[in-house]
Amino acid sequence: MRFDWGLDGLHSIAPGADVVVIVDVLPGSTPGADRLVARVPKETQAVLGAGLTNRRAVAGWIRARQAETQGRFTVSIVAVGEPVAAGPDAAGVRFSVEDHFAAGALVDALADTGIDYHSPEAAAACASFTALRGGLRQLIRASGAGRALIAQGGVDLLEQATRLDESQDVPILAEWDDRF
Repeated sequence: MRFDWGLDGLHSIAPGADVVVIVDVLPGSTPGADRLVARVPKETQAVLGAGLTNRRAVAGWIRARQAETQGRFTVSIVAVGEPVAAGPDAAGVRFSVEDHFAAGALVDALADTGIDYHSPEAAAACASFTALRGGLRQLIRASGAGRALIAQGGVDLLEQATRLDESQDVPILAEWDDRF
């Protein structure tokens, strides 16, 4: 299991991955997520969407697929972040605490299923999630993206997006392997 950020991170960790998980918590980053999905290598079996609300469901889906393959199964987690430039080839992203926490929450849920993480980036994201889990909603509300969403009248969207493990949905954003 590996973790990185944005398009540059996707190019770094997605080649050879069985599954790529795109982490995007707050509304408004969908174009960034769509751009990442379009750039996932076609040898990847599936691309999933994850956030705080469905991290356990996504982890369960991945664990089931790993069991089906009965072999090595590589997971690459890519946080969308906030774009720092416009245009289809803009690779730069700004750190977003909400996506960092959600990536760590997914790493934590995958570890609970027995899937090990071996990258320091995944370990650091998981450690930040587990250490700050009790205050996630408040921290995300206080973040730049959280404050912007609240200012736009998106308090309800923020509250929905920060409800841990509320959803059993596993969005399959792309799939190239009919075994799944």
